[in-house]
Amino acid sequence: MKFKVYSELSYEVFSPTTFVFNIQAAKSASQRIISESIIVTPSIKFEEFTLKNSGTRFVKMEVKQGLFFKIIYQAEVDIRYTIYDEKVLLKSIPIINLDNEVLPFISPSRHCESDKLLEFATKEFGFLSNEYVKVKAINEWIFRTIEYKTGVTNSSTSACDTLLQKEGVCKDFAHLGIALCRALDIPARYFTGYAYNLNPPDFHACFEAYIGGQWLFFDPTKLAVSNGLVKIANGKDASEVAVASYFGDVNCTFMKIECNPITANFIPFNFGLDKTEAISYD
Repeated sequence: MKFKVYSELSYEVFSPTTFVFNIQAAKSASQRIISESIIVTPSIKFEEFTLKNSGTRFVKMEVKQGLFFKIIYQAEVDIRYTIYDEKVLLKSIPIINLDNEVLPFISPSRHCESDKLLEFATKEFGFLSNEYVKVKAINEWIFRTIEYKTGVTNSSTSACDTLLQKEGVCKDFAHLGIALCRALDIPARYFTGYAYNLNPPDFHACFEAYIGGQWLFFDPTKLAVSNGLVKIANGKDASEVAVASYFGDVNCTFMKIECNPITANFIPFNFGLDKTEAISYD
């Protein structure tokens, strides 16, 4: 399945500022970049980099005080997701047998304080029969319990904050889902990407849980089309893969995000929680 993604971010800069952007589509075995470009206007020197042991791609630049600028990223991406029947995902993997690269996603992190949610998660979901059923129940519980509301959280809001406030945006929904999974010893990680037909248009945050040896996609907001995402990055939480980080005094003046299929026979679908199927973008 092929998609065209586009993001445009504009800023007014009030002091010398270093920016770090994470807006490029991920390169992986299941996601191939056909073409892509980054345009910065006015022209500002930027550097692309990745971190050790991570495929996440970043762009960094230094911007002078008093400047208005915009950064545009566009790409055509070929996605190869995998659909699994629930029956093949019921086998639990003991922690000792998890791949080493999965282990970091079972521990608490800055925005996902799973250690503080152990009692709550065990009471609400611990009695369920298997890991897949538990994560589906967590996903549905967040959707029914947390109100999607903009402007009520910020970059420091954590899963525990969201649980108490009962409101937030996709980032907060994802953090709560991750924390509840980890509290039940189910590895979970943050997923940020471009999403088809998202309303309002924006970057989208979801989460993935490691079940039966596969990273499976979950969206507790239910705003994304299950087969309509282009992954940007994974991380322990949003602090590792923020779309835009800056160190200075700035104001974001404009943002435009698009994700559209360029495959002629694209048929959008959603895996409802009553379905016996799951999807993986890994």
